Amino acid sequence: MVQGMRTDTYTTRLDGHGSWRDTAAHYALLPLRLFLGVTFIYAGLDKITDSAFMRSGGAGSIGETMRSARDSAAIPALVDLALKSSVGFGYGIALGELAVGIGTLVGLLGRLAALGGALISLSLWLTVSWSTTPYYYGNDLAYLMAWTPLILAGAPYLSLDAVWRTRRRFGGYR
Repeated sequence: MVQGMRTDTYTTRLDGHGSWRDTAAHYALLPLRLFLGVTFIYAGLDKITDSAFMRSGGAGSIGETMRSARDSAAIPALVDLALKSSVGFGYGIALGELAVGIGTLVGLLGRLAALGGALISLSLWLTVSWSTTPYYYGNDLAYLMAWTPLILAGAPYLSLDAVWRTRRRFGGYR
């Protein structure tokens, strides 16, 4: 067994078996991908199956939620735009969360899915949770930051993106 080749901050072995640090670094983003993927799938399904949520008015509706957040939003014009078709906006958010969650979970177009998740989180932070005080009580900003590493790295392992990359590298589909 030959050891001693050093690259960056991780020691690698020439026999192809990395150390536990290499393995941990290799899969470091997987727990984040799983958490965000499952959470966004759940959020999307929760909205679609909640009959009170997908209404323009009434307790627990998307319309009422947006009207109550309008005056405290960072960009009230965003809320006004969504209020023109609150139910359509509600379905758009729910379907967006489903698409982002599934894409993140299976690693399909990982960077694009993460960007979609970040945009959803940003829009919710600028509207619904903007007035949360102190700011760290609101979860949308934390979700926005959680998407950042996945935007940068994508889904390099245990993903459909990795399968496609490998197939392109070794001659495509046969």
